Amino acid sequence: MAALNHRNINYIKRILDNYELTDFQKQVLLFTCTIPKGKTLSYKEVATAIGHPNSYRAVGTALRKNPLPVIIPCHRVIRKNGELGKYSNGGTNAKRDILRKEGYIGKPAA
Repeated sequence: MAALNHRNINYIKRILDNYELTDFQKQVLLFTCTIPKGKTLSYKEVATAIGHPNSYRAVGTALRKNPLPVIIPCHRVIRKNGELGKYSNGGTNAKRDILRKEGYIGKPAA
């Protein structure tokens, strides 16, 4: 799935309002929708992009609570060192498989 456009993100925002998520968690999930297919960002990069550079662990918690993993591509967020990290929708192997199908070839070693 390609990164979502503004109209789709507004729709997803309305859906997320039906779940027990904090504003921070919604912000993380909505930002994650902007990561293009085949690309990844680190938890730290996501935290910095949304204005909370020291909250990278909270980014992981927010992604773990993703109620729409088929729509919100939380698998595109990985560790700063290029390791995949955890994936609550099928484990690390599932995350690796999805990223490969999207054309991700991996980050160079840190």
